[in-house]
Amino acid sequence: MDEKRLRALYGPAKEKAAAKILDKLDKHCINFIENSSFVIIGTRNDQNIDLSPKGDPHGFVKVINERFLEIPDRPGNNRIDGLLNILKNNFISLLFLIPSVNETLRVQGKAVISEDIDTRERHRFKTNVPRTVLRVKVTHAHLHCGKSMLRGGLWDPRKWPEIRPIPTLFEMIEDQTGIDCEIKDEQKILAQYKK
Repeated sequence: MDEKRLRALYGPAKEKAAAKILDKLDKHCINFIENSSFVIIGTRNDQNIDLSPKGDPHGFVKVINERFLEIPDRPGNNRIDGLLNILKNNFISLLFLIPSVNETLRVQGKAVISEDIDTRERHRFKTNVPRTVLRVKVTHAHLHCGKSMLRGGLWDPRKWPEIRPIPTLFEMIEDQTGIDCEIKDEQKILAQYKK
């Protein structure tokens, strides 16, 4: 398979799809980011690609200007796969979502990791100040249609399973690793984020 064969199968990119690629954030991109409570961060190193979900109340990703945005790193499992990737390859790809909105925003750029205290304080949430903040220089941005969200029924409760179709995270990890998870009540853990 090569590019010529793929183009023979799919045809050329539609004019609107090609024209919508921006090299900076416009007012619509900024508005989208300011209303987004969830972003998937894509990074890569020489062998692996990492996709990491990040969520906080909308506006947690701060738009500094049309060329720069910042993403705080909240406490987690300390694997820091994405941060380690950025040390080797600073290319980053972001997919922003807004609950109930079918469209998405895709942003690409170059990232640096900041531990500057003023930058970190800008991202304080309650008593939490992130250890680091990703500062992203935007090189590409474009809005993406909502067909996949509609097909997948992501925001349509009528298409959601009535009961959880898989075990809890802790049950699956125990099964996969044989390591006893001390905390097994996922509802108690999730309840702290609902406050």
